Amino acid sequence: MSDLGDVFGGGNGDNAVKVAVYATLMYDIISATNSSPQTTEINASRRAATLMKWVHLGLVQGLLFVAIGMYLDKERWPPLLGGGVAGVLLYGQYLYALKSGTERPGESTESVL
Repeated sequence: MSDLGDVFGGGNGDNAVKVAVYATLMYDIISATNSSPQTTEINASRRAATLMKWVHLGLVQGLLFVAIGMYLDKERWPPLLGGGVAGVLLYGQYLYALKSGTERPGESTESVL
């Protein structure tokens, strides 16, 4: 029976590091363009469209770097897996925050003039 490390590239840990790097890259890019899902939830009733615009822009930026990684790396799957899983998880968090914040709005942390 094959070991998972052998199946995914030799078992020396290089691929695990690559997956982690691209997951971290996706999280960092989204963090650079957005507040947290918690802030999105708190302020969704006042500016949902603007909050999600920046989530979408962050995802596009992250996907650009994933695509570059897939182009440069002979093993295409680590950038795709790391960045893809992180992007899907983060997008789900922001969608949930948007839904929660618009369905049950609480007091916003912002005042919009």
